[in-house]
Amino acid sequence: MDDNWDDLRLFLAVSRLGGLSAAQQKTGLSPATLGRRVTALERQIGVPLFVRSQTGYALTDAGQDLLAHAEDVERAMLVVSRWREGTQTQRSVRLSAGNWTTDFLVRNIHAIWRTDDPAIEFVTANARIDIGHRAADIGIRNARPTDPHLAGRKIGSVAFALFGTMDQSPDSSIVGLSGDTSTSPSARWMAAQLGHRMRLRGNGVHAVRELVVQGAGLSVLPCFIGDDDPRLCRMGPIITDLSTEQWLVAHHDERHSPPVRRVIERLATLFNEASPLFSGARPQAVHPAAERV
Repeated sequence: MDDNWDDLRLFLAVSRLGGLSAAQQKTGLSPATLGRRVTALERQIGVPLFVRSQTGYALTDAGQDLLAHAEDVERAMLVVSRWREGTQTQRSVRLSAGNWTTDFLVRNIHAIWRTDDPAIEFVTANARIDIGHRAADIGIRNARPTDPHLAGRKIGSVAFALFGTMDQSPDSSIVGLSGDTSTSPSARWMAAQLGHRMRLRGNGVHAVRELVVQGAGLSVLPCFIGDDDPRLCRMGPIITDLSTEQWLVAHHDERHSPPVRRVIERLATLFNEASPLFSGARPQAVHPAAERV
């Protein structure tokens, strides 16, 4: 076959996401176009790469073999791309975190970035960004990395609690999460424990916080968000079922790059200094009736 990186890139997307519709957003191509490209690739190679079914695309043995080779090509292409970026302009450092952690980092940008530093690109997503395949340089995660390509450093823990305003009651209705955000541990906990009190939902965490601030109901927030907002107070104790670790994660090779290393060290310092806020040891305000929750 005539080796074509673009065909392999599409093959990787379909393989990792398990189907054409799921790969549409990643590739920017319609499912029909992706299907034609995958079929053309199979014809070039001469063997089927996927087993098609109503539930998606599963790799054949030949597809598994090609996946390993295609990932090698992907890593090589990323190295070349980074080299080219370095010859053309000062490279950026891509930093991946969830919505709330990105919110905290943006508010503390001067602790991790200087105006004469390379640019920082925030890659904010509810889904986990694949650092192993260089979709980001640094990630902030809630668990130790298991990918052999990744290195991790524990930087603390994150506590969660129920928050509202001082003029609300701990028995007030609940503001829940919908859409992509409804799969988070805190959203699932609210649905399981407080679903009978849920009257409003939002598909974005910032919208949910503003609904709480406006007195529309209570919601579960990380303590580093709720305790740092003077408009909010805790409506109950820390929810131990939701407490998580916090890890800085980077690719084994990329972490030695001077721009990436500088950001890693500054992040470690920032999170160490903010540890009481993240662990819930620094409540700003607690509702007088909070012990009833």
